[in-house]
Amino acid sequence: MKYFTIQELSDSDTAKKMNIHNEPDKEVEKNMHQLVNVVLDPARELLGMPIRVNSGYRSKKLNEVVGGATRSYHLSGRAADITAGSISANRRLYAILRKLPHKELIWEKGGIWIHIAL
Repeated sequence: MKYFTIQELSDSDTAKKMNIHNEPDKEVEKNMHQLVNVVLDPARELLGMPIRVNSGYRSKKLNEVVGGATRSYHLSGRAADITAGSISANRRLYAILRKLPHKELIWEKGGIWIHIAL
């Protein structure tokens, strides 16, 4: 994990505001490491600029509160919603992500962020 941390991938303003426990267990952390090593770090390297994680791991309670899908990859630490800071940068990031391993790749809200799952 070169560019991302477990803390960054599990940080949530909503969880803090609502006092929801959002700490991943060891199995989830293992999935988060794989997501970073296989997808996020290589994408950051190829893009050549920072990528911000809007949402990564979500506990079951947090996922319910934010209206996430009941079978969301976020629950297992295998998904992240990310942005490179602008729609034009996100277009470049999306093109890079298409070439990397993934199970889901979704252009969200007109390109405001990208959902990627492994």
